[in-house]
Amino acid sequence: MIPSYLENRKKRVTFTEAEDKPDARFATYLDEFDYLVNSGIALEVKAIANPVYPLCSSATKNLLKLYLNDVGLLTNAIFGRHIRPVLDDVSSVNLGSVYENVVASELIAHGFDLYYYDNRQKGEVDYLINDGENLACLPIEVKSGKDYTIHRAFDRFVANQDYPLKRAYVLSNERLVKKEGKLIYLPIYYVMFINVIPDEDEQYF
Repeated sequence: MIPSYLENRKKRVTFTEAEDKPDARFATYLDEFDYLVNSGIALEVKAIANPVYPLCSSATKNLLKLYLNDVGLLTNAIFGRHIRPVLDDVSSVNLGSVYENVVASELIAHGFDLYYYDNRQKGEVDYLINDGENLACLPIEVKSGKDYTIHRAFDRFVANQDYPLKRAYVLSNERLVKKEGKLIYLPIYYVMFINVIPDEDEQYF
C-alpha cells in the first residue's frame, strides 16, 4: 500500500485502511511496521510536534509516512513498463511521490533521521533534519513541477520566529542555485551533497 499512500495529498499512513478495520490503532501493527523499517524495505519519516533541535525529542511515533527503500520498485509499482513519465519528465504526470522518495533515500543514506511537520492550521513541511552545526532543524521542501517557487506553508514555517532556523532548502527540477533570505533553492540532485553544502557565507562552487 506504500505507493498508494504516497499518491495521497497527506501521504501519511492511515491505520484504519490497512485491513479495513475502523478501530485499528498504531499499536495493532507495531511489529509489522518495525519489520518493514528494520528489514530495509521501507523508510520511516516520523511526525514532529515541535520543530526544535534535537528533533527526536518531539517525534510522534504513531504518525508517520513510509517510503520504499528502492526507487526503482516504486516507479515500477506506479508506472509499470511505461517509463516515459520518468525518462522524459512528462509535465502532465505528477512525479511528486517519486521525487520525495528519492530525497528520503538519499538523506537516509547520509545518516539522517527523517521527520516531517504537519499542522492543521500551518500546513506541512516535507522533511526536517537535524542541523547540528546550528543546533536547529533544517526544513526541506521537494517540488516536482515548474511552480517550485510557490510554497506558502513552507514560507510560513521558515518565517516563524519560534523556530530558530538558519537556512531552509527547496529542491526542484530547476538547475540553478539561488538564495532568498533563509531559503536556498537547489537542483534536486544536490540532495547528495546536503551534508556538505557550505554555510551562507561560503561559496557553492
